[in-house]
Amino acid sequence: TLLTLNLQANKVGDEGTKYLANGLRNNTTLQKLDLRENTIGSLGAQYLADALRENTVLITLILRDNTISDAGLEHLANALNTNKVTMQFLINFQNLPFILYIDA
Repeated sequence: TLLTLNLQANKVGDEGTKYLANGLRNNTTLQKLDLRENTIGSLGAQYLADALRENTVLITLILRDNTISDAGLEHLANALNTNKVTMQFLINFQNLPFILYIDA
């Protein structure tokens, strides 16, 4: 059973994130997804946000060192507020890493 998927520095981009997000919608086991350094932008963040609204298994999402704008962060924050699980979300904000815990 796959619990952790590390795709750090794989140039996933927004298009690849679209496919990952589709998989996350039906995910029943994956608890940690590391997407650091993947040139993911706001469109990719929106794809992930849409998937997170349906996913109840993922606990940790790492998005450090991507190119997500404030609009993309807003999509993710709104999705995490509707998600029914406690989630650890890691991302850079103005080059300062922070961790956001959302307890549903």
